[in-house]
Amino acid sequence: MATLQASNFLVSSSSKQIHAAILVPKLPSIRFSVPKVPSKKLSEELNTRDGFINTIPVEKNAIRTTLLQESSYVPNATIQIHAILEAVVDRVEMHSNIGEQRENWNTLLLNSINMITLTAATMAGVTATGGAGVSLLALRLGSTLLFSAATGMSVLMNKIQPSQLVEEQRNATRLFKQLQNQIQTLLAVGSPSKEDVKDAMEKVLALDKAYPLPLLGEMLEKFPERLEPAVWWPKNQSRKTHQEKHINGKVERNGWTEELEMEMREVVEVIKRKDSEDYERLGNKALKINKFLATSGPLLTGIAALGSAFMGSSNGPWAAIVAAVAGALASAVNTFEHGGQVGMVFEMYRNNAGFFKLVQESIESTLDESDVEKRENGELFEMKVALQLGRSLSQMRDLAKKSTYSRIEGSPIDEFASKLF
Repeated sequence: MATLQASNFLVSSSSKQIHAAILVPKLPSIRFSVPKVPSKKLSEELNTRDGFINTIPVEKNAIRTTLLQESSYVPNATIQIHAILEAVVDRVEMHSNIGEQRENWNTLLLNSINMITLTAATMAGVTATGGAGVSLLALRLGSTLLFSAATGMSVLMNKIQPSQLVEEQRNATRLFKQLQNQIQTLLAVGSPSKEDVKDAMEKVLALDKAYPLPLLGEMLEKFPERLEPAVWWPKNQSRKTHQEKHINGKVERNGWTEELEMEMREVVEVIKRKDSEDYERLGNKALKINKFLATSGPLLTGIAALGSAFMGSSNGPWAAIVAAVAGALASAVNTFEHGGQVGMVFEMYRNNAGFFKLVQESIESTLDESDVEKRENGELFEMKVALQLGRSLSQMRDLAKKSTYSRIEGSPIDEFASKLF
């Protein structure tokens, strides 16, 4: 029995020791030493390594200054073309704002003149009825003054032709935007030269002359003897020199062939015989109509003013009737002229005729250059002309063939060169 108790005591004591060893683990504390970052820079360490001091000089500031000077160099021609571009952008905004202003002039003046004329005609009509208790003197003076004011305003409005002024500013805005895109393309594809700067400057000045902003002194003639096409391009346009290309041992003629030259000549003939002639004819008709309306409006209001001045019991109702009828007709004429914007139609025909003149001169000046290497590339030039006329290359070639056959047969061609206008 004593032996069993002793064995139990040993087992329990050993189990206690094992339990204590498992439940109370004790980990040693470990310290890590972080190395210090060297305070010297890499360049200084390389210089002082192996006992050599300052054998590799660091020229950081000198190198940086040299790179900045090289990267900041801009050719003078590029700076000048940027200055011209800024001026062109400013002119686009200027012509757009003035165009909106003059469109408001057209609306406000037309409405004001019609209201004044109709009010005066109504007063003359009331006078013609001869109603009792009506002050004939007041109505006569009032209608006479209103008709006289309408006559003066109508003369001024017909002189400046606001609808035509608006069309001028629209065209100027479009052409300056076109020039802006050309300059931006030039800056994007390569470095501009002095010839490019000169060409851009001449184009800006030519547009300023073709579409002047002031009304006094510089305003375009609104009633010329006959239609003259608008000219917004410089007379002597510079042509870039194209170098010849060698492909497979053969020399190209800068994209030009005899067939292409004949095609361009036939296109010019079609433009002369059909497009230019037709737009000049329509422009002259619009000019005649505008002249007639511009004369009739103030004349009718003037007759109405005279009729209203002689209204009274001694002359009977005829003077009042003349005043009322003439005032109504004057209002109708002004509405047709300025509401229908006949002046704008004339300006549109004038600009279209100028567009065809530009295409014609561009083709003729290119073909007159005997050295094909000094011309614009033939394929590119053909594509530009086709796009200007709203045709594909195959359609323009077919047009040239039709023109050739019509001249041989002596019959007029039944097709216009342009499909845009």
